[in-house]
This record gives sequence, C-alpha cells and structure tokens, in this order.
Amino acid sequence: MNQQLAHIALVVKDYDEAIAFYTQKLNFILVEDTVLSETKRWVRIKPNGDATTCLLLAKAANEEQATRVGNQTGGRVFLFLYTDDFWRDYNNMVANNIHFVRQPVEEPYGTVAVFQDLYGNLWDFIQPKS
Repeated sequence: MNQQLAHIALVVKDYDEAIAFYTQKLNFILVEDTVLSETKRWVRIKPNGDATTCLLLAKAANEEQATRVGNQTGGRVFLFLYTDDFWRDYNNMVANNIHFVRQPVEEPYGTVAVFQDLYGNLWDFIQPKS
C-alpha cells in the first residue's frame, strides 16, 4: 500500500489576498489556480522546496465556514513549516512583516518559533536537528 497526504484545506476569506500573502510573504509557490464557478476556485500552494503536500485555499462559502477562518484548530498550532536554514528564512519573514507570537528557541528537536498567517492561524516554523 502506498498512501500520501495530498492537500490540506485552509479556509480563507479571499483567494487573491491569501495567494498574495503566501507567495509574496512566505515565498510559497502557486501550483494551481483554476476557476470552477463564479464563486469557487481550486487554488493550491506549496512551500518553496520539494514538498508534495499542498495547501488547498478554500474560500469560506457560508457564515459557518467564515467563523473558522483563522481558527481552524481552536487556537492550537495548525501547520508545521520546516526549513533547512532557520535564520535565513526567519529574517526574511520578519522583513516581510510576519507576526511571530513565540520567538525562536532551541528545543531538543530543533530551532522553532511560532508565527501567524494573515488570518491568525498559528504555524510552527522549525529547522529540525539532523
């Protein structure tokens, strides 16, 4: 059996503002942006690296979904972004006005900090120890 996680849906307020944030501030790659209807698009982004798992940006389609934007996990860290050079990427993120809610620390598993995306979702940013 060969399985893999392909996409993780991230509920957003607006496709274009989310694409701009992830591609311009976090240097993600826009993999696909396909119009499906007047209100729905299939938008996939991924980190700039060899990652195969994509975030599927899903615009909130109703009031209930809109309440989840920025808080899909009840305030816990939602996503984990690994890097091969923490300080290079951390400094670029700070220069791009990424808001860090927990400053960098050395943990037994690596260097880690926590940042918020444009909607407030929490991300662990990690350079794992080899």
